[in-house]
Formats: sequence, C-alpha cells, structure tokens
Amino acid sequence: MTWYYEEKPFSSEDIDGHAGFVYEITDTSNGKKYIGKKKLSSTRTLKPLKGQKRKRKVVSESDWMDYYGSSEEVKALVEESGPERFERKILRLCKTTAEMSYYETREILMRDALLNPKEYYNAFCGCRINRNHLKHLLNT
Repeated sequence: MTWYYEEKPFSSEDIDGHAGFVYEITDTSNGKKYIGKKKLSSTRTLKPLKGQKRKRKVVSESDWMDYYGSSEEVKALVEESGPERFERKILRLCKTTAEMSYYETREILMRDALLNPKEYYNAFCGCRINRNHLKHLLNT
C-alpha cells in the first residue's frame, strides 16, 4: 500500500531532507482513523572497527513504507484483514523530530482523538517538547 501526500503518492525520492512526517491512517471498513508520526531514517551504532576506538553510526531509511502505526489494535487489523483495508495519508512533512512530536500532539488534541474512541484508534498521547527545538517555527 502507498502513502499519499497532498493526494499524490509519496516515495523515497520525495523525502528531500525531512526527518519524518505526521500521518493519518483510515480504516476504510468503518471510517475510524489513527494519528501518528514516523521517522524516515534510522541510526544504528556499530562497534568500532578492529584497532579503532570510536563507534560507528550508520544512517539508513526506516521501515516507513511498510508502517501502519504503533497502535496494537491497528496492527492486529492489518495482520488479520490485510493492508488493503487502510488508506495512509501524510498530513505534514517535518524537518525535525521535535516538530514531528509537536504536530502529532496538536493533531490528536485538536481532533479530540482520545475522547472519541468511535472515530479514532488513538488511546495514548505523550510528548515532551522544548521550544528551543522549534526555533525555526517560532512566530517572531
């Protein structure tokens, strides 16, 4: 299944320096939605090469293409019914992980997703964001 951004398919070529995105997954069988965030890359730390002391970091593309959220309920439905049952839409591309956290929390709270279990699969919202990490977004 494909991710869509601004009603167009989104692929690895469209990443263009973004850290991740905030998304909405819709269950087409009942209309329920799930709001979340996903990083586009992952960093692994490898042990040092023989004779060296410094650990190595390897950055690679994450599993975002096959991702259907962290909700256990949604993951079980994907396993049971298949991914064809869901539509995946990117709501916002983000330059930093702090920006991802901010906009995910904002979407969940503005939609009252936690208070509407008939409309949303979201059951948890947690975030710690420092304003200094969002300087590029500040209205000054």
